[in-house]
Amino acid sequence: MLTLTPINLKTANAFVQQYHRHHKPTRGHKFSIGVSYNGALVGVAICGRPVARRLDDGYTLEVNRLCTDGTPNACSILYAAAYRAARAMGYNKVITYILDTENGSSLKAAGYTCEGRAGGLEWNGAKAPKQADQYPRQMKTRWVKKKEGLHGS
Repeated sequence: MLTLTPINLKTANAFVQQYHRHHKPTRGHKFSIGVSYNGALVGVAICGRPVARRLDDGYTLEVNRLCTDGTPNACSILYAAAYRAARAMGYNKVITYILDTENGSSLKAAGYTCEGRAGGLEWNGAKAPKQADQYPRQMKTRWVKKKEGLHGS
């Protein structure tokens, strides 16, 4: 049985370092959530401010990293838990990004909808990665789950 568990950023980032296919740990977060199977950590969600500052309206949260060891259903449980936690904290919307080659089945299972393609090939601004191969040069899709009745923003 999968069980949600609170975790700190250090533990979440160590898991990301070990298991994530193409991203490194994050620098900060609002909160992180773990999911365990028989007491062993099998996945993490690191949630924080939207990376795209124009989306940072104070009521939008981004799942900045979601990583599992491949345990079935761990991704969808984490996405759903991130939304419930965000809503309990007063956020209206949760967003996240996946590579356009990923099908989003875990996001669909957690009730998120795809808003379409959103960046991915080049960084702009002063915070561009220092290493050219730090992030995949691939298009991404943005997924969102909003408070019911919330349209637009």
